[in-house]
Amino acid sequence: MSEVKKMSSSRRHHLKSLILQIAAKWLEQEASNIASTKAAHISESCPAPDLRGDQASLVEICKKMAHMIDNIDEERYDFEAKVIKTDKEIQDLKMKVIELAGVKKPALKKVRMSADAMLQALLGGRHKVTLDLRSNLKQVKKEVKEEAVEAVGDWRKNVEDKADRKKMFEAS
Repeated sequence: MSEVKKMSSSRRHHLKSLILQIAAKWLEQEASNIASTKAAHISESCPAPDLRGDQASLVEICKKMAHMIDNIDEERYDFEAKVIKTDKEIQDLKMKVIELAGVKKPALKKVRMSADAMLQALLGGRHKVTLDLRSNLKQVKKEVKEEAVEAVGDWRKNVEDKADRKKMFEAS
């Protein structure tokens, strides 16, 4: 077994502080990059207006600004629609993953309930008819079954009858 040397607490504290300093520098760089990108985009898409001139030129500048605002609103709407669409797709994919993983169903308790009680629970006060399923069953007597078997008869008698017929045809 290899022996693992433990790091002293002062060394661990020193390394942790170095890592935090590096992370702070990265965060500052990222914030400055974001700010410069934002400033470049704003200067590109919204240049400072030239407010010198007469009233007609100012009206023209206002129309250009209104047109730019409309374009920006259209872009924002498009981006929002894309975000909503991707959110729906993500939700659908999450549901598919859940379906593929299988939903664990809770163990159900067996409840003994008569047909009347079940209909009463489902239909509420509208349930008027009582279901006595045994009352609708047909009464069958055992004797009827035995008579039906006797009516078919013994197979040996049929064979003897057929043998007599065969002899009749052979004789002629």
